[in-house]
Amino acid sequence: MSTAMNASEATPADRTTWLNQLRSGHLSRPYDCYNMDLNRADLQGADLSHTRFARASLPQAILANANLSGADLRGADLRGAVLQQVNLQGACLYRADLSGADLTGANLENAQFDLARYDRHTRFPDGFAYPSSGAIGPRANLNGAPLNTANLRNADLQDVRLIGAYLTGADLTGANLQGARLTNADLRKAFLTGASLRHAGLNGANLEQADLRATDLTGVEFDHLEAMAGADFSLSQGLTEMQRTYLLNQGDRPLDTWNAFTRQTTRMSLA
Repeated sequence: MSTAMNASEATPADRTTWLNQLRSGHLSRPYDCYNMDLNRADLQGADLSHTRFARASLPQAILANANLSGADLRGADLRGAVLQQVNLQGACLYRADLSGADLTGANLENAQFDLARYDRHTRFPDGFAYPSSGAIGPRANLNGAPLNTANLRNADLQDVRLIGAYLTGADLTGANLQGARLTNADLRKAFLTGASLRHAGLNGANLEQADLRATDLTGVEFDHLEAMAGADFSLSQGLTEMQRTYLLNQGDRPLDTWNAFTRQTTRMSLA
């Protein structure tokens, strides 16, 4: 049976046989599991070093004690995966989703976590400095990060540091940005619909054409903004009268700029 079998189309018997062969090392290397559906797969203890798991679906997979050194896990879905004591030395987890994954005791030496996703339920090894690993999640330090057009819908970004970050066109719909530091961030055309920005810092941010409909802006900090032309604040909550007055005093040009996506001007959205 080929190592490139499409596990999503396999019968249960074929899938079981293939996984057994993969675990036992009876398939020819290098293993190619690109874009495979391996939901809940039991691969604990398997030697999967240098395996290609890019864009593979591995939610709740059991990979405890597996050897994933040098593995390509770019864009892999590892939500809720059991990765206890796994060897991820030199693995690439760029844009992988580790929400709810358990990596306790894992070897993460030289592993690349740039733009990987984690949440408050993700468990990392003791002593691993995940906020400064380049991954995206609560308390992450992403100052100056290039996140243009990033899909961060419903992401848990509480207390994240995004000072000077580039978020043009990023999808932050429904994201938890409570306490986030967004000073001087570029949020042009960002989608923040329904996001929570409670007590976030937005001083110097660029909100041109941003979609802020139904956002929670309670306690948000902005004494000044770089720009706000075309920003839509419809149904947003929590703006103080002082903040609303500041926005309405920005002049006719920014206030009467049309937002082509929401089909409103900033002035209309603040009415």
